[in-house]
Amino acid sequence: MTEHKPNWWIAETSAWIAVNKPFGLSVEKTIGANDTIEDQVLAYLRRSTSMPFLGIVHRLDRVTSGILLLAKKKSALRKLNEQFSQRQVKKTYLAVVEGVPEKPEAHLSQWLYKDQKEKKAIIFDEAGEQRDACQLYYRTLKEDGKKALLEVELLTGKFHQIRAQLAAMGTPIIGDDKYGAGLTYADKGIALHAYNLSFVDPIDGAPILLHAKTPHNPIWKIL
Repeated sequence: MTEHKPNWWIAETSAWIAVNKPFGLSVEKTIGANDTIEDQVLAYLRRSTSMPFLGIVHRLDRVTSGILLLAKKKSALRKLNEQFSQRQVKKTYLAVVEGVPEKPEAHLSQWLYKDQKEKKAIIFDEAGEQRDACQLYYRTLKEDGKKALLEVELLTGKFHQIRAQLAAMGTPIIGDDKYGAGLTYADKGIALHAYNLSFVDPIDGAPILLHAKTPHNPIWKIL
């Protein structure tokens, strides 16, 4: 009999596990964050081992859904962290935004300042003190004149980067009222989904490409 997998399960090896994180859930245990993805994955791993190791390789905002990679061994965590830090991992997102970008596709290269007090990213076109370079590439997949479905390749992983850069372009992600969106999406969620992740297996070096289905929300019918 096949073991029942949780709804968020995507793929798993002895070294790592990939999950489709629902929006509204925090990735890791923090003060005030209950029932996190970390909690749920640990509970799942305890079905087969009493003291599982689980390492957070990268993160997604609480309001964002999609593919998340976690390590099941310390050695795998170290190797996967190296891939992320050296930008050898390809992360692709889908976003449904308000309005339609002026250019159907573009490479955005800007600078991001993290406002610690407001917990918000501010985008600048020039370098400056405490500003980090941030880059992404987007292309418009579909649009209906009022909203657009964008494919976004994240080239640098900065705080709220996709949310802030798309908003600065005049096309905030639907549901993201923190960055000026007027349309609603879902409670504790925005229309931003990490749907593809490409990396190298830390054990055998094989190329891995993983995909996460979009949430069950009417907004994704634009697909």
